Amino acid sequence: MSVCEVIEEKLAEEFSPLHMKVENESYRHSVPPGSESHFKVTIVSDEFENLRVVARHQKIYQLLNEELRSGVHALALHLYTASEWEEKGGSEPMSPPCQGGSK
Repeated sequence: MSVCEVIEEKLAEEFSPLHMKVENESYRHSVPPGSESHFKVTIVSDEFENLRVVARHQKIYQLLNEELRSGVHALALHLYTASEWEEKGGSEPMSPPCQGGSK
């Protein structure tokens, strides 16, 4: 199972998302081809109700602790409640270009 698939499975099980997208953005960074080190995660879940942004991020980091210790270098997290997602018009933010390292 790929790292991306493991992340998707864990997040789906823990957060029962209304919407979820996990994107491997490693190709946009200074890593070898086929790497799984940089991910953008967008989740819409009722589990985020009444949680501040930092607390939402902490829940993700805790859940993916093993992956973060074993090769995942970066997670771009976009975590919303259903009403926040609706207010945004259901659109995922674009990722900025990589600013570090060289290929």
